[in-house]
Amino acid sequence: MDLDAIQQIFFQECEEGLAGMESAFAALRDQQYDGETINGIFRAVHSIKGGAGAFGHERLQAYTHQYETLLDLLRSETLALTPALVDLIVAAFDMLADHVAAARDGGDAPDDAAMLARLIAASSGEAPGAAEPVAEAPAAFVEEAPAGVSDDFDDLMAMLDDVGGAAGPADDDDLLTTGAAAPGWLLTFRPPANALDNGGEPLLLLRELQRMGAQVLSCDADSLPPLATLDPELSYLAWRISVPAAVEEDDIRAVFEFTDGCALTLERVAALPPVSSPTIVVAAAPEPSPAPMPAPAPVAAVAEPVAPAPAAVAPAPTPAPGPAPAPVATAPAAPAAAPRPVAVAPTPPPTPVAQTIRVDLDKLDRLVNLVGELVITQAMLAQRLSENDMAGISELTDLDHLTRELQESTMAIRAQPMKTVFSRVPRIIRELEGETGKRVRLDIEGEMTEVDKTVVERIGEPLTHLIRNAVDHGLETTEERVKAGKPETGVVTLSAAHHSGRIVITVADDGRGIDRTRVRAKAVERGIILPDAVLSDEEVDNLIFAPGFSTAATVSNISGRGVGMDVVRKNVQALGGRIGIHSKFGSGSSFSLSLPLTLAVVDGMIVTVGDQTFVIPLSHIVESLRPSDRSVTAIGINGSVLDVRGSYVPIYPVAEQLGIEGGERNPEKAVLIVVEGDQGQAALLVDSIQDQRQVVVKSLEANYQAIDGLAGATILGDGRVALIIDVDALTSQRSRRPQLAHAA
Repeated sequence: MDLDAIQQIFFQECEEGLAGMESAFAALRDQQYDGETINGIFRAVHSIKGGAGAFGHERLQAYTHQYETLLDLLRSETLALTPALVDLIVAAFDMLADHVAAARDGGDAPDDAAMLARLIAASSGEAPGAAEPVAEAPAAFVEEAPAGVSDDFDDLMAMLDDVGGAAGPADDDDLLTTGAAAPGWLLTFRPPANALDNGGEPLLLLRELQRMGAQVLSCDADSLPPLATLDPELSYLAWRISVPAAVEEDDIRAVFEFTDGCALTLERVAALPPVSSPTIVVAAAPEPSPAPMPAPAPVAAVAEPVAPAPAAVAPAPTPAPGPAPAPVATAPAAPAAAPRPVAVAPTPPPTPVAQTIRVDLDKLDRLVNLVGELVITQAMLAQRLSENDMAGISELTDLDHLTRELQESTMAIRAQPMKTVFSRVPRIIRELEGETGKRVRLDIEGEMTEVDKTVVERIGEPLTHLIRNAVDHGLETTEERVKAGKPETGVVTLSAAHHSGRIVITVADDGRGIDRTRVRAKAVERGIILPDAVLSDEEVDNLIFAPGFSTAATVSNISGRGVGMDVVRKNVQALGGRIGIHSKFGSGSSFSLSLPLTLAVVDGMIVTVGDQTFVIPLSHIVESLRPSDRSVTAIGINGSVLDVRGSYVPIYPVAEQLGIEGGERNPEKAVLIVVEGDQGQAALLVDSIQDQRQVVVKSLEANYQAIDGLAGATILGDGRVALIIDVDALTSQRSRRPQLAHAA
């Protein structure tokens, strides 16, 4: 396998990792997470970082390194997961997705400077146990050495002095020099623990800063472990440095341009603290040292634990100026008394890891098509046996069951739940709440509805537009909802379901609905329609899909440019689907995306209309009947309604709707099939009913072209092609609601 193929696998793993992180973010927002949730996010970022380094994506690697640092502090509970941090790691996820896309497509990496600064600040400034910045420290200052360090403190100091002395050139002044207070820059620099692995010698950076006139104020050694466990290949120290005001900020940051993952803070101050002699700040010890060692004049340092200590230790309080404080008694390592018995729950067995294998989608497509052909062949065999003799019928029943199981298993391989798309919506809602100031509740239904992988991959952008449109245009402000007698919190409902061999995704809101008067006025203003145009409510609603149409008063980050709904319609049509609108002014709107399935097996009723054969999905059929003379009432010129136990439903002659010559149009001489669709109940008028059987749905879009009123086609047992009726589309082609209301 060549390198390009391996890199493609890496990007596939990136997509899987990003999808898993989306699911984990939903648990974080709902406060339903545990340590494993954070670990899962960390592992996903760590995997992306490793692959990015292997394939030379340096910007992606550097970004994931800093992202990983913050997540590591969260999973080790060094940092508490606050709502602000949840917002930060979710925002960082968006930047990570942009980085992955840029690396995959060969585009320019996004500008991540601001996000990196936020991640670094959260990692260093928010970490519990970090040394608190002190504006003015007392003249006399004593800190206790960490456990295991005090005995060898002199050796440690000597080692640090040797390293520091060897770092600079012989003809240069020592880095730790004395200077007077003056305006300038205050710099805090902590290299990553693995800085030495990549040749990032920190003292070389300090030497470069010294050439600019910088002076080291203090060395922060609070992360230094005992000498017995010290790893010479890791970096534990941090430095606090003053830089003259004459040095430009860009020149200072350029020194660290090729360092990855360092924690860097740069602040302009009116007066730099004076430098007298080097100060090394170390962490507090759980046990007092035999003889406290007075430290030189203290200087504030910012500490960031790079490698967590074996045990969490609270720092000792800073003593007031004067004599060294008395040792503070601490708990011994071993308990003085026997502990109380504690009931320990048995450790559950580890969850088995799911085994997966990567298969090219073309191979799956061929398998799916072959299974569909197998179902058709099985239907042909069944018909031949039933026409000639009954031998083999019992075996044929077994074949029927096996064929259905094989088909369902094959479809399950390619199908993915809509949850992978829906899991992104809560984050979008949360961002929109912050931008609009509205309060929104999201209800999700049918998230486990499985659809083809292609639909999952390409439906994300249209859904994002619809969600943003529902919150920005659909829902009222809190004040407007209260005045209208509605709850303060608006509701956006996102649902998915299977209907007639298609997937129907609905985005609904309980907001103000479509103001048709305003929509019409805007359409006339933009020249989309003529002022005297006569339009039905449905036609007015569909004006919002016109290119360039927008009712927004101002252009914002959310809406106003007139491209959102037009993009939605184009993307849905590119998938071979359609979009419908149902709106009631003052009560809300509903947008339904109806998309075809690549292949499905449905149970249907075989009917004839003229010389044509059609299939009506059983999931839509309520009942079938031959009407009596008094159950059919004429409406208008050609319309009629059927009285079904006191309820009137419109009659749709299929021959008339689909333009079939020779089809029956007289309800009293035909068979009426009562169906349930998006428009409510309706009666389809057909010539006769032939049979009921399982059929394979073949896509018309892929094999011919989309036809209004038809969901697909199938091959019957005798080899004939039968078209599958799309009940929702057929009954919406000629709405008869006004006549029906008048008749009722």
